[in-house]
Amino acid sequence: MARDWREHLVAGDAEIRELLARTRRIAVLGIKPESRSWKPAHYVPRYLLDAGFEVLPVPVYYPGIDTILGKPVYRAVADVPPPIDLVDVFRRSEDLPPHAEDLIRAAPSAVWFQAGIRDDDVAEELARAGITVVQDRCLMVEHRRLQAGPAPAEP
Repeated sequence: MARDWREHLVAGDAEIRELLARTRRIAVLGIKPESRSWKPAHYVPRYLLDAGFEVLPVPVYYPGIDTILGKPVYRAVADVPPPIDLVDVFRRSEDLPPHAEDLIRAAPSAVWFQAGIRDDDVAEELARAGITVVQDRCLMVEHRRLQAGPAPAEP
């Protein structure tokens, strides 16, 4: 029997802990460069990098910037070499729909909409594509709270 798409919508602590435990590579859509280090879209990815995750920057703006956090920049999530365990999204809720196709094309295991970001229609579209979705939660706060580290690198 096929999974119901609603099973891909994650909200409970146990599900989030399990998601974080299997996460190693995180693409960050909407990441800010070092010149905006006080913004959550910069210091949250820096935290994730320092916590041992591989961070793959996907800024929406800043066309002249080639690296963020010492990592090469990608211009679309689908340009990030697979696999992508999770896409951490720093875009306003109203800006999410244009990113849905790129996210589905990239085929990450999960997409995480940061605190204050929610779009039930986009979440449903992603979930129907088999992508796990977390909405309106800060990845840094949840990681700290649940103390879930990155999955170990494969040999």
